[in-house]
Amino acid sequence: MRPTKARRDRDRFLVSRTDAQRLDVPLYPRRSLIQFEYDPEFFGRFSENFARFLGTARFIAYMTCFVVVWILWNVFAPGNLRFDPFPFIFLTLMLSLQASYAAPLILLAQNRQEARDRIQYDHDRDVADRTRADMEFLAREVASLRMSVGEVATRDFLRSELRSLLNELDERDTERDSGRPDNLRAGAHKTGAPVRD
Repeated sequence: MRPTKARRDRDRFLVSRTDAQRLDVPLYPRRSLIQFEYDPEFFGRFSENFARFLGTARFIAYMTCFVVVWILWNVFAPGNLRFDPFPFIFLTLMLSLQASYAAPLILLAQNRQEARDRIQYDHDRDVADRTRADMEFLAREVASLRMSVGEVATRDFLRSELRSLLNELDERDTERDSGRPDNLRAGAHKTGAPVRD
């Protein structure tokens, strides 16, 4: 069985492919007959507003009024003006169509909310991590301050040491004064020099 000319050409083409033409590299997307270009952000905002409106009491009231008017019209209107007789198939079709469009829009709105929640969760986790690190740092600083304050003299200790030094000085002064005669004390008092008692 000899290879055909098309097969030989294809084999030659496969061998001479560059990196950009390799089989494991996807080609550019094929063009379709109808091309949509839409702003995903605008469509997302629209879906969120639509889903928000569907969740309101106003929407339920509007839909209830619409269905009641529809049924009353098709039951009590003259025969030639009725457009949807008793099983109300057209009404069912319209409500199904509305539900089939509402469900994907609600899901899209939920997906966008989930993405926002995920970003908020990541931000909150980062803030919590920073706060925890700051608290640990402050706890270490407070512990080191407590340790260093334990080594520093306290106010009561300083007062007791100063009192003992003052008492010691007073004792020295009294010992010194007891060894002097009284006339030196009086002379010192006359010259204006201070005399300790």
